[in-house]
Amino acid sequence: MADNEDEVARGAPALVIVPEWHSQRLARDLDARAEEARGLAVAIGLDVVAVHTLRLRQTRAATLLGVGQIDAIAPDIAAKGVQLVVVDAALSPIQQRNLETAFGTKVIDRTGLILEIFGERAATAEGRLQVELAHLDYQAGRLVRSWTHLERQRGGFGFLGGPGETQIEADRRMIRNRMARIRRSLDDARRTRQLQRSKRQRAPWPVIALVGYTNAGKSTFFNRLTGSDVMAEDMLFATLDPTMREIRLPGIDKAILSDTVGFVSDLPTELVAAFRATLEEVTTADLIVHVRDIVHPDSEAQYDDVRAILNSLGANGPQDGGEGDTPEAIPQIEIWNKVDTADVDRRAIIEEMAARRPDVAVISAVTGEGVDAARILMASQLTAQHQVQRIYLGYEQGEAMAWLHARGEVLADEPEGAGHVLTVRLDPADRARFERLWPASGAPTP
Repeated sequence: MADNEDEVARGAPALVIVPEWHSQRLARDLDARAEEARGLAVAIGLDVVAVHTLRLRQTRAATLLGVGQIDAIAPDIAAKGVQLVVVDAALSPIQQRNLETAFGTKVIDRTGLILEIFGERAATAEGRLQVELAHLDYQAGRLVRSWTHLERQRGGFGFLGGPGETQIEADRRMIRNRMARIRRSLDDARRTRQLQRSKRQRAPWPVIALVGYTNAGKSTFFNRLTGSDVMAEDMLFATLDPTMREIRLPGIDKAILSDTVGFVSDLPTELVAAFRATLEEVTTADLIVHVRDIVHPDSEAQYDDVRAILNSLGANGPQDGGEGDTPEAIPQIEIWNKVDTADVDRRAIIEEMAARRPDVAVISAVTGEGVDAARILMASQLTAQHQVQRIYLGYEQGEAMAWLHARGEVLADEPEGAGHVLTVRLDPADRARFERLWPASGAPTP
């Protein structure tokens, strides 16, 4: 990987270690965690030859794992010709270096692995910059173990020279400078994205954001709704860059559907920070559609992980601890996907639970089952808060009138003085948006 002197080739034999602490035993299924860790390794093209799940009573500062656990794994590494060990946990630089010494092979932690996946999958220029920024942030604290020339010093100025600047300081300075340049480029991209958002907000079309845990079926559902061919495979992080398409819903001529990057537990903080501009697309949506793999053994834990990231963005509103600029929670619904993979008894339980929830649709994005019901649910949520408004427009305000016809339901149009009064069923947020766009308009004076 990028952290080491030599690259690990695609298809290289890899061994995955999944440590579990007592506090995790009730939160997540160990087998499901092991399968996810294997999936992350496979997603980067590694050949996983073994997976070891380990229960830890305590964390060892030097190696994370116990001495006996290391001794038990080392023979398997040697026997199977393992070139890379993946530890499904966050490792300190010292722990990573010590494990490499103990195993005699390269070691990468969960954060490094996810960064590698993102680096390979990011397709747009902005996405690549975001990944590079996250990777540099991650690398900055690991120069001690990943560079071989750090004992050298550069000479100082003047006749005596002095202690000079150590190579590690020079490397860190180079990283800081590169990160500063990337941040400036991302700021430019962020301003462009904000302009695009403002144009979409002027346009009279609701925006729907798909969110969900990686491999929950978001992109398959997106393709089913839009007739697109966005990459959708049974693979973690199959798609990274956000995609937007136009769709039609019952009673809504046009809406914009946005497919965002999939979330994952313990998503590296460096990535959350770097991808914040992209993730903030969610906070400007009119509706958030949370796609869930409802048959996954960790479905509830995955739900909590997604909610936590939405909280950090402010999409769940201040009552959930969001720190973003969104004053109120954005309406959300859940799409319970992959019901076609459930057995008869499990399916009956899922459908019974969904029947008690007005904000849930049960579907199979692969077969198309339930997708029409999901369309109806999405449309009903977009119009649920609509209120009947009376708005006065002058005859010359054709653009405003077209906006109201597209965004709301015009119930009546009555002449009044030099203009006319429209009776419109409209979302309060759209009414506020309308007043910002055309502040001189309003109800006629009695």
